[in-house]
Amino acid sequence: MPVDECDSRRSAGDEHRQGPNQGELITTDHEATGSADVMTRLPTWFRWGSRLRGVASTGGVLAIFIGTLAPLEAAPAIWFGGVVALSVGLALCLHPGGPRIAPRPISSPVSGRWVAYNSPVDGLPSHRTHGYGQTYAIDLVYEPESGGRPKFGNGPVFRPANDFPGFGQPIRAPADGRVVAVRNSARDHGSRSSWVAYAFMWIEGMVRELAGQRHLLGNYVILDLGDSCYAALVHLQRGSVTVRPGDEVHRYDVIGRCGNSGHSSEPHLHLQVMDHPWPLVAAGLPFTFVDVEIGKAGTTTGLPANEEAMNAAQPVPGDWRR
Repeated sequence: MPVDECDSRRSAGDEHRQGPNQGELITTDHEATGSADVMTRLPTWFRWGSRLRGVASTGGVLAIFIGTLAPLEAAPAIWFGGVVALSVGLALCLHPGGPRIAPRPISSPVSGRWVAYNSPVDGLPSHRTHGYGQTYAIDLVYEPESGGRPKFGNGPVFRPANDFPGFGQPIRAPADGRVVAVRNSARDHGSRSSWVAYAFMWIEGMVRELAGQRHLLGNYVILDLGDSCYAALVHLQRGSVTVRPGDEVHRYDVIGRCGNSGHSSEPHLHLQVMDHPWPLVAAGLPFTFVDVEIGKAGTTTGLPANEEAMNAAQPVPGDWRR
């Protein structure tokens, strides 16, 4: 998903991080799950609302399209049904906030210094939509040192993806699991590194959405982590995915490389955890990293806020976590 230039931040040393005007809590201590107001399971209304959201949105668009081809006497009824269904789907996508659920602890799928954008720390839904299970998703951009990647607005309108230091960085499994879905053939396009290119990206994004979720995701790996929990690692480099459906992976196994495929503004990793392997009908689930240093305080458990850097160590040969 696109990386926005966000400027709101949170203190890295906070034990709890709360989104502005949302009243939604992300607990950075993954063992602090006993609070009476933090649920340990996804509420039923949120789960089935997510299923309805995907079906209503897709069915509404399909009905509107069919209405344009239907006989004149039938078209108004089909159009009306499509508009109602689409309106329900959009309402379920765009409502603010999200349920207070204890986050699932996982390891960082990247190593080195990465900067967060569209972080759930700063508000829910993090990507301004619950669609495609993105309620608690985060975007991670590789920036080996502050200012160490091309700046928005400088250089060509569509900058080549390999101009960015993150392009080709290894992406690892954040936990033990089984591969349930992959895509490896979508091309890596140029970055949307100017306002003209950014506007084009949003128009292009509408076309991608009509074409189906795979065109939004680009190349990806979806892992079954057990207990109805799935991790999606998205926008991977074309040809870099090293696993196939059915493969068992272990924490820190390299499963692909950072790319710029799908609905993406520059090379980055879009990471989300969800309750279903098909993002269209999935409900997002919160998660927390347990092996990173966040901000100047060096917090080792949690998620970085918008424009906050995190550092994750490179696993060494023989490391038990590989």
